[in-house]
Amino acid sequence: MGDSITEITCWRTVLWGNLQSAGVTNSIDFVGSMNNNAQNCQGVSGWDMNHEGHSGYLAINIANSNLPGWLAAAKPDIVMFHLGTNDITGSHTATEILASFTKMVGQMRASNPKMRIIVDQIIPIAFGNYAALPALNSAIPGWAAGLSTAASPIVVADCNTGYPTSALRDGLHPNAAGDAIIASRIYPVLLNQIKSALGSGSTPTSTAPVTTTTTSGSPVTTTTNSPATTSQSNPGTGGGASAWGQCGGNGWTGPTSCASGTCTYSNAYYSQCIP
Repeated sequence: MGDSITEITCWRTVLWGNLQSAGVTNSIDFVGSMNNNAQNCQGVSGWDMNHEGHSGYLAINIANSNLPGWLAAAKPDIVMFHLGTNDITGSHTATEILASFTKMVGQMRASNPKMRIIVDQIIPIAFGNYAALPALNSAIPGWAAGLSTAASPIVVADCNTGYPTSALRDGLHPNAAGDAIIASRIYPVLLNQIKSALGSGSTPTSTAPVTTTTTSGSPVTTTTNSPATTSQSNPGTGGGASAWGQCGGNGWTGPTSCASGTCTYSNAYYSQCIP
C-alpha cells in the first residue's frame, strides 16, 4: 500500500521475483484494487501485479477516507506500506503522519485482529529541505514498538538508510537501482512474515522496508516496504516461540527463547526463531 512510489515504480516486480526464488509465491497472493503496470515493468513470468498504490495520496487522507473500504475488499493478512512522502511535501508534520499511521493500525486490526503490519522508513527526497522526513523515519521504530503486539506484530522495513539520491529518477521516485534497493530491504522482512504466517502461527514483530500480503492457511496476501542483518543470540530451549516466531526486541513481552531453532537478532526491535 502506498502512493506513486508504489504505483509507478518497479520494485514490486523485483520483490515478487525474490519471493519466487524463495519458493513462496505459490502460497501467497498480492492483493489490492489496482493492477496497473505504469512503468511497463518486466519481471518474472506471471508476477502478481495487484497492489494498493495510489499516486498523489496522503497517509492522512487514506486513514480518514480510504483504508476501511480497501481492507474490506482485499481482506489481507499482512499489510506493508510506504507512506508519508506526499504528506511531507504538503507541509504535514511527522506527528500528524504518525497519528494517521496509528489510525490505520486500528483500522487494520478491526479488519483482522491478527494483522501483520510492515511499515517502511521512506526513501529520501532529493529536492527541498523537508525536516519532517528524517523526523518521521527516526520516530517510526519507537512508534512501531509501542503499538506492536504478539497477536498483531508491527515490523519496520528501512528503505532509507544508505539510499543515495542518485537512485531517484526524478528526485522523488526510484530508478532501476532504487527499485533494487527497496526490494532488497523489503524482501527479508516480508519473507519472515510470510513464513511465520504460513507456519506455526507464532507472531514476529519489528524489522525494517506497501503491497499487500494475506495469508489464511492457503494463499497469503501482502502489502509491501533496512536491511535485516542477523547474528546469533540466545539459542532456544523448549517452551519458547516456535520456528519463525518472535523471540526478542525492544518492547517485546512474549517468549525470549525458541522451542525450535535459534533466536536470531535482526535489529533492536526484532529477533526471530530461525530453524
